[in-house]
Amino acid sequence: MSLLQFFLDIGLGLVLGCLGGLFGIGGGLIGIPLLGLWFGLDQHLAQGTALVMVIPNVLLALWRYHQHQRIDLRQALTMAGTGFCAAWLGAQAANLLDAEHMRLAFCGFLLVLALWNGLRLFLRSAPGGELRRPWPWLVPLGVGSGVLGGLFGVGGAVLATPLLTTLFGASQVVAQGLSLALAAPSAAVSLATYAQHGRVDWALGIPLAVGGLLGIGRGVRMAHALPERALGLSFCGFLVLCTLLLLLD
Repeated sequence: MSLLQFFLDIGLGLVLGCLGGLFGIGGGLIGIPLLGLWFGLDQHLAQGTALVMVIPNVLLALWRYHQHQRIDLRQALTMAGTGFCAAWLGAQAANLLDAEHMRLAFCGFLLVLALWNGLRLFLRSAPGGELRRPWPWLVPLGVGSGVLGGLFGVGGAVLATPLLTTLFGASQVVAQGLSLALAAPSAAVSLATYAQHGRVDWALGIPLAVGGLLGIGRGVRMAHALPERALGLSFCGFLVLCTLLLLLD
């Protein structure tokens, strides 16, 4: 890898980190289709490489969200623990599936999430706030999000966020911050599984991670500055964009 390419990869990581901080997902969601389009990585390798960037991004974003609005420790640990165990199962299943089928399934998954997010923004009668259900309800949420996070290499936050806003009544910002607690350990176990199967490009993933750490704080500040509805609609548009990029791959 040339020095120029190294710094270009850092620049790409910075942009992805900013988006990851804005939407509370660590940057892997859009990083996966971009790695396929620009670098020619197949679905498995793209997901494994993106996780190298996602883990430090998620940890820093989690701290930044906590600084802006305190994250409940019991809720965070419940989601993190259940998501960690479930993500291992999802990652094991992912390495047994065909890469093309994985890509198409991921596209469908993102489209459903985008439609769901859009509908709940217009159907919700009152703005969200803190969770309206007791913390044990987070156990099945952590399991389901962890499995899908491990399967698609996105850490589970992309599913947990709309579930927390729709079923638990959380605001978009509260949901994104709490989802990061789930994403960190589930992304770590997913990365270990992908690496075990030789599906991680470390030379590409490390500079992306460096750039992501430089951009994540900007994204978190933007998330807390945007109105609730604007942030939610932006998240829907972001999901649709990622789907289109995957279909072009």
